[in-house]
Amino acid sequence: MDDAYDGHETGTDTDRRHGLDRRRVLKTTAGGAAGLSLAGCLGTAGSIVGGNDVEPVTIGVLAPNPDSDSTGRSIVRGAQIAVRELREADGINGRDVEMVVGDTNSSSLEARRQYQRLILEEGADVTVGISTSEALVELMDDIAEQQTLHLTAGAATTTASQKVNEEYETYKYHFRVGPINGSNLAQAQIDFLSEKGADIGWNSVAVLAEDYDWTKGLWAFYQSHFDDLDIDVTMWDRYPPATDDFSSIYDDVEASGADAAFISTAHTGTAALQDWGPAEREFAFGGIHVPMQLPSYYRLTDGACRFAVGYASATETSKLTSETQPFVKSYKDTYNGRSPVYTGFIAYDAVKLFARAANETKTTDSEKLVGKLEDMSFTGTTGKIAFHGPDHQYAHDVIYGEEYVHPVYFQWQENDDGGGSQEVIWPDQHAPDDAKYLDPNWF
Repeated sequence: MDDAYDGHETGTDTDRRHGLDRRRVLKTTAGGAAGLSLAGCLGTAGSIVGGNDVEPVTIGVLAPNPDSDSTGRSIVRGAQIAVRELREADGINGRDVEMVVGDTNSSSLEARRQYQRLILEEGADVTVGISTSEALVELMDDIAEQQTLHLTAGAATTTASQKVNEEYETYKYHFRVGPINGSNLAQAQIDFLSEKGADIGWNSVAVLAEDYDWTKGLWAFYQSHFDDLDIDVTMWDRYPPATDDFSSIYDDVEASGADAAFISTAHTGTAALQDWGPAEREFAFGGIHVPMQLPSYYRLTDGACRFAVGYASATETSKLTSETQPFVKSYKDTYNGRSPVYTGFIAYDAVKLFARAANETKTTDSEKLVGKLEDMSFTGTTGKIAFHGPDHQYAHDVIYGEEYVHPVYFQWQENDDGGGSQEVIWPDQHAPDDAKYLDPNWF
């Protein structure tokens, strides 16, 4: 894995917000949750920006296992870079900016505990993060209760945005900065197959998806839209959670005659990959594969992902906007050459988006910022960020489209030095002129 989360700046103070002491280190929380060793403060509370002795703006960051999980680590690091840039500029509304981190431990219960701690003990003005749909769904009522903005960076479930649409006044404090939601992810998959499938020889596919909450909307979308494609679906399989042996599934894929296994996987992705490439299965492989987004995945799998096709909000070589490559450079310069995964791009955008909204409205009050975020657009690292309005089915979700946030599809290919690189192959406007899909060499 990449190197662990490697440090933070801390400060001390005894000021109070919301009537509670502010902690600069994490402590044991109610219910017996252990305090985190990575603590999570960037900035010194009570420090002076512009010569004014005022409370800093506090960014609360929720991330799973930042010391060991790549998506969680990238959330923290992406947010850290944004906070550092804000502190080096004018802060937010002339106030310094600090960051506090809560480790959700990939648990819905712990996510709720850490969220409450960030709001009630650390006095967070906004929270950013949450990379799993299950945790976000459980957190929605807490966000509603605290009436504090939460900007999701990682979870794709449509449940959150549907709650905003159905009970706006209760759930309006939630916005998804990225990735695009499960239904939009499905649309991106459909668009990729429609525009690129014939070019790469994927005229028939076996549609596979792990049976987790985040694929519910995606799966329903597939089933209602695949009939519109000039691509045959040879089999459907929403396979059980925690599947770790795909041999029988892949036997069925081969028997169906599919040109490719078109998969949607996060939790079971590496097992699905290892049973494909090293076994030299007689079909191509690709789709939404969260582990494959990891820049070091080629090395981590000893090249097993070669020829596999994946989706990402952005990659280290993509140039989606004028902001993409500067962020990648800053990330690599800061973290010993390591590259961000998709959550890092989104967390960075979320913090910068919040800062822009707060600076333009001259407030960090969540009630006032809701309307501002609904009306604004923002050039982030993953595209132009704007949100669906309250009346939309997916209220407060980032808009998917060519002029907005649009994911890229890449293929893992071997490079000249024997390593691997994520070569963007779609959409054409984001692919290099010499981009070329390669058939697996065992075909």
